[in-house]
Amino acid sequence: MDDEKRISLRLPTELHARLVEEARADRRSLNSEIIHLLEVALGPAGSDDQSP
Repeated sequence: MDDEKRISLRLPTELHARLVEEARADRRSLNSEIIHLLEVALGPAGSDDQSP
């Protein structure tokens, strides 16, 4: 797993609860749900459609 980075992240309690519920509904781990949501929000890797 050399291509992964571990981070420490502080979340508001309410946001954490929402993420846990979404992960449960999507049958994903919390980590997988957060990764999925970030990938959807950021779009495809290498995309140049980002604003400065």
